[in-house]
Amino acid sequence: MNEKHFAEALAPSEKRRAERKKLIINVNFEGGDSTGIANTRDIGIGGLYMLTGAKLEIGMPLFMRMTVGGEELGLDGVVTYTDPNQGVGVRFQAMSEKNAEILKKELHLE
Repeated sequence: MNEKHFAEALAPSEKRRAERKKLIINVNFEGGDSTGIANTRDIGIGGLYMLTGAKLEIGMPLFMRMTVGGEELGLDGVVTYTDPNQGVGVRFQAMSEKNAEILKKELHLE
């Protein structure tokens, strides 16, 4: 099953597995033919919602760079929700322990 079909097959209760908190930071992203800078609306250990007008599709893999707690993070993700011309929901993929610890600390999840 490819990433697009996997994202579409999830039931609504399974789509967000971790709490998100409001945190507005800049995100540099690239995926498919799109690159850009967006702002997060909320973020959690499992993913984020970013405000962007870019045409990103469900299942599209993204690479994102952002600075959290003074540390630059490079994160892989996949688009799981789109709100055209508004933003997208992204689930993180294969996050390193270091990046997870930085996010947990900044979001006060410990």
